[in-house]
Amino acid sequence: MHKSHALADRATSKPTRGTINLRVEAQTRRLIDEAAAVLGKTRTEFMVDSARALAIDVLLDQRLFTLDAERYDSFVAALDNPLAPGPKLRALLKRKPAWEA
Repeated sequence: MHKSHALADRATSKPTRGTINLRVEAQTRRLIDEAAAVLGKTRTEFMVDSARALAIDVLLDQRLFTLDAERYDSFVAALDNPLAPGPKLRALLKRKPAWEA
């Protein structure tokens, strides 16, 4: 198969779908159903949209931050001139990672 055919097949194929099963209290389910209805969504649409939005926020909160010009300059200066590692950092770097234990 040529590269162009593989790319075309990939572009037209449907994304893989999976299942997530949740157990929630009846009161929580009613609350979700009510909110979904207000937005004209199914329970699944509402839950997936809500979970996806929160997941994006959580991940961006760990990766994206903004600084004014003065703080940005201070941040860049700190990156360009890091402090020497102290004893705690040296000890941490000597430890074997949990995933290798």
